[in-house]
Amino acid sequence: MTSAAARILFVDDDDALRVLAQRHLTRAGYEVEIANDGEAALELLRARPFDVVVVDHYMPTMDGLATLKAVRAVPGAPPVIYLTGSDESRIAVAALKAGASDYLVKHVGPDFFPLLLASIETCLGAEQLRRAKNAADAANAVLVERQRLMLREMNHRIANSLAMAQSLLRLQEREIQDPTVRTALVQAQERVTAIAQVHRYLYAHDDFESVPLEDYLPRLLTDLAGALDRGTGERLTVQIDPLRLPPDTAIQLGLLAAELVTNALKYAYPDGNGEVRVTLRVDEDLVKLIVEDDGVGFSSDGPARGTGLGTRLIRAFSTALGAELSTTTGPTGTCVTLAFDNSAKLSAGVAA
Repeated sequence: MTSAAARILFVDDDDALRVLAQRHLTRAGYEVEIANDGEAALELLRARPFDVVVVDHYMPTMDGLATLKAVRAVPGAPPVIYLTGSDESRIAVAALKAGASDYLVKHVGPDFFPLLLASIETCLGAEQLRRAKNAADAANAVLVERQRLMLREMNHRIANSLAMAQSLLRLQEREIQDPTVRTALVQAQERVTAIAQVHRYLYAHDDFESVPLEDYLPRLLTDLAGALDRGTGERLTVQIDPLRLPPDTAIQLGLLAAELVTNALKYAYPDGNGEVRVTLRVDEDLVKLIVEDDGVGFSSDGPARGTGLGTRLIRAFSTALGAELSTTTGPTGTCVTLAFDNSAKLSAGVAA
């Protein structure tokens, strides 16, 4: 609606001023209706919509502040311009706090109606902007919800596809007799599991931008330990500080942790009965993932353990994370520490 077609309701108990205001505003191109008190104004407002209401403070039966509050309570209430006396700044402040869009000092000088027209134009412009913003916000909310549903469905389908891949790998493993090939297939299942669990989390939650490691890593590594359980007594303990990371980063860190835990569970205790400890510590801008055991250790000059793919993956994921990887090992155990910059990877902040 253009300002020239706007409907104005002018409320004042001064008969002469009402008529004069109606004349000036009509000449300016507005549709104008007048009321001599608050109750009459509310009857008109409930009967038809208005674009701006002008309210005087001093009126019988219902004063301006009471009228203002009643007008603001009407669904889809229009902006209100409040008229006050020249020495009534306290009342003007009270009106603005009660919801008035503007106020004017009422007087009989020649500039009163030009000021009133300017105030009406300002209110109409602000109201048009507010309505446009509300419409844009509503449209944006629909798009956001649609995107949320699409992302959720996508994560659901990815998780289902990965579950099918796991099942196929498991079936293939059962058909293979070669222990080396079977081990490779089991490890492939574990890596698929690490990816699938992130997508299951994203499907189950509305936050698609970050994954809480304190939920993801313990579940992932506990499931991994169960799959690798040889019944020989290895134990896994996991302590993870609260931290949220983007899904891609969480997957890389999960895969890396899974490789380190797999190595420790398989090789640290040849005779069984040992503990593997996983700790993730957040210290301001530094994140440290520590995987340690009290096992036999290993030597770079010793016999190869496995195919070496796990070691290559660990290095690749460390590079992708921009992390520093360090290893200490000896006859009393092995400790692998991965350290990376928190500020560069953090998506949603460290949980309180």
